[in-house]
Amino acid sequence: MTETDGPPQGHFAYRQLLDDIRSGALPPGARLRETDLAARLGISRTPVREAIRQLEADGLVIHLPRQGATIRSLDYAEVIELYEMRAVLEGTAARLAARSASDVELAELAALNAELAAAATSQHAQELNRQFHMLLLDAARNRFLIKSINALQKTLLILGPTTLTDTARAAEAVSEHAAILRALSARDEAAAEAAMRAHISAAMAVRIRAMRSRPALLGDEP
Repeated sequence: MTETDGPPQGHFAYRQLLDDIRSGALPPGARLRETDLAARLGISRTPVREAIRQLEADGLVIHLPRQGATIRSLDYAEVIELYEMRAVLEGTAARLAARSASDVELAELAALNAELAAAATSQHAQELNRQFHMLLLDAARNRFLIKSINALQKTLLILGPTTLTDTARAAEAVSEHAAILRALSARDEAAAEAAMRAHISAAMAVRIRAMRSRPALLGDEP
């Protein structure tokens, strides 16, 4: 195994392809041609092939006749099921965080939400939103829950950019985060779970509307 083809290059290719799926640069149905990807990433085909195999293991890539490796698509029912599971898992995370989050973590969550409210670009808003949800998950203090949510989030990447690309939705998310924060600060576990479930349900409604209006552009709010 050469230095170029070693695990670091394979990991690099994997992370790059994940980023491309998340951003929508590789949408559902996109073909993954090893030669083209290797040229774009400036590496050999071996680590690209390794990365594609990992994406296939993650459930993000399928092999189609006469097309080869392709980013998989999600149908309407699968999107509903994903959001339902997200509501269960992240609702549980909020319940646990209401019990376990430190005052420092609560202050940081509030700071992130304030920064989200003032975000100048949708890309910045998406990153702040991701940080908010990941910090809340960390505050739940349950490694098995973290593992389950991380696996779910990988599948959600197929949907492409988050619903926060819509300015109105971003403002709604800030308000919904604030409701979650009030419940967390009050150490009200039931209210925290309910607020998070409502937040996920609102994101799902936006996603479904987008799917109905643009059925060919399956594009989550993490």
